[in-house]
Amino acid sequence: MKPVLIIRTGRAPDTISARHGDFPRWFQLGLRLRGHRLRVVDVERGDVPPPPSECAGAVITGSASMVTERLPWSERTAGWIRDAMDIDLPLLGVCYGHQLMSHALGGRVDYLPGGREMGTLSLSTRPGAGRDPLASALPQTFKAHATHEQSVLELPLDAVSLARSDRDPNHLVRYGAHAISTQFHPEFSAEVMRAYIRRKHGVLTQEGFEPEALLAEVAPTPVATRLLRGFARTHLALDDERSAA
Repeated sequence: MKPVLIIRTGRAPDTISARHGDFPRWFQLGLRLRGHRLRVVDVERGDVPPPPSECAGAVITGSASMVTERLPWSERTAGWIRDAMDIDLPLLGVCYGHQLMSHALGGRVDYLPGGREMGTLSLSTRPGAGRDPLASALPQTFKAHATHEQSVLELPLDAVSLARSDRDPNHLVRYGAHAISTQFHPEFSAEVMRAYIRRKHGVLTQEGFEPEALLAEVAPTPVATRLLRGFARTHLALDDERSAA
């Protein structure tokens, strides 16, 4: 059985992971897959992903790094993404993974005008979402957790934006039959989102945000979370394994 890769491009801060776990576990729970179906490849630490032809699909995680740094491990992973797209491998990029997919395929990534987005956002679907095999299940508006400074400012050729926030027009992007990415974090729980806001309390204050107001607005995001299960069913063709462990 070919594995589903979790391509790890970073890790949660120690203060958060010690209490809440880290990206691989959050994605495993969200996808509802048992551990034997998954293989974690830590590209930030030097791991090399297997050839795309040896995989059932891949999820590319978030990171504290910036795509515009063009770090060697990141650029190598961008090359792997291009190879994966050549064989139509199911791909899901999240936050950094979202930006890296767009960068790899010819889009432009840079700092979001107006500064970071952080907290539980209200997103709206865009024209075309109703015809998308995954986004068609989304309501017109839904809540999602986000924390990012950079964003996809220009889409790759033929990519389609399916959902937006008030400030970022490209929160959910379709690249091909089985490749999609999200700027928001479908793997975050409300508790994890609060932990990220608390950790950035001082920075947020300096940037003119009101951290207490952001904390008060944090809410569950079941619609965003369901995208992970939808990706597993629709693009990985894997059944829901509710006893994931």
